[in-house]
Amino acid sequence: MLRSFLIGLVAGQRGMTPLAVIATATRGKEIAAELPLQTLMLNPVIAAGTAAFAAAEMAGDKMKTAPDRTVPIGLAVRSVTAAYAGAALAPRDKRVLGATIAVGTAIASSYVGLAARKWGMRRYGQTATGFVEDAIVFGSGLAIANPALFARER
Repeated sequence: MLRSFLIGLVAGQRGMTPLAVIATATRGKEIAAELPLQTLMLNPVIAAGTAAFAAAEMAGDKMKTAPDRTVPIGLAVRSVTAAYAGAALAPRDKRVLGATIAVGTAIASSYVGLAARKWGMRRYGQTATGFVEDAIVFGSGLAIANPALFARER
């Protein structure tokens, strides 16, 4: 259930990143394509689409007109993607619990992450803090969903 919790942290910061890292994990056979629509992620075009949406969200985040992540639509997107990713990363018999944990974590971490980002923006600006946040969120998401990408060969 730890991975479901952690992907919720990721979803709280970037709503589309969980789908992109789940697509990567599904294509890399890190997780089985057992959830509804997950087999679509095996298609390279669909997988690339999830990555494109995640990249677009990251680019849009640097714009002055970007809404806060805690606006209702932002929380709704984060809840949906967190639920899906949390279920995909949970043991088969605990998928509902995994989804629930991920959603709760995503919503709570959205508010904490926004406060931290606003603090950082006052000191370092929107673009710099956005790039740092993106690197942390994307790298963490990949590591959570795809641990073999970061495993050392022995």
